[in-house]
Amino acid sequence: MDRFDLSFLQLRFLDIIDIILVAVIIYYVYNLIRGTIAVNIVLGLIIIYLVYIVTEQLKMQLLSHILGGFVSVGFLALIIVFQQEIRRFLLLIGKNAALHRNKLWKTFLPGNKEPENVNEPAIKHIIDACKTMQHSRTGALIVFAKFFDDQYYQNTGEPIDAYISKRLIETIFKKNSPLHDGAMVISEGKIKCASCILPVSDNIKLPAQFGLRHRAGIGITELSDAVAIIVSEETGQLAYAKQGRVRMDVSYSDLEVLLTRDI
Repeated sequence: MDRFDLSFLQLRFLDIIDIILVAVIIYYVYNLIRGTIAVNIVLGLIIIYLVYIVTEQLKMQLLSHILGGFVSVGFLALIIVFQQEIRRFLLLIGKNAALHRNKLWKTFLPGNKEPENVNEPAIKHIIDACKTMQHSRTGALIVFAKFFDDQYYQNTGEPIDAYISKRLIETIFKKNSPLHDGAMVISEGKIKCASCILPVSDNIKLPAQFGLRHRAGIGITELSDAVAIIVSEETGQLAYAKQGRVRMDVSYSDLEVLLTRDI
């Protein structure tokens, strides 16, 4: 029995690395668009391209000319259609690069290490406020942004720039407060702004009972590296959103662990 001749492949070591890198990029892109409407858009683009190839082979000049015009601007169309997903992908790369840079910096300069319990007082105030709002069925949306974008958040809300306190959080989300409708953004150990309007998630797999507060909390975590706490006005349940995924009915002990890890 003759052996298969694979000499025509001529794979180099760099070719193998190239294939692995492309596979990793495809995997990350899939994770970014999984469960969103972008999956349907990708399928639509693939179908259009396959139809274009078929019409080209069958010499259907009119239809192939129309589809060819669409395919010729395909790269530009992808940038426009998937601008949110591209933004998330770049944020993911930048966040990982910043994380490794900070680790190296702290490794070589041990004197610059921050104490691990620096956020403990702020977390206690946040959890205590969530307890009060849960018992009173006060709806709330608290976003924790690692990198605060003044234009992105403050253009849709009211700047505050105050230290975190239980009473201030409760006051902002009181039903009669003019700032209760919207999100509070916390960054760099301070309440930066409140009453912010956030992008709503278009994930088609989210439960139908999710209102605008839950969808906005999930939506901001899809577009950035922020995390969010949602207090349901209807049920009083606590939810925790991160990277476009939401964890429901979070206990206070779990919330403390999550906040300590993420902020």
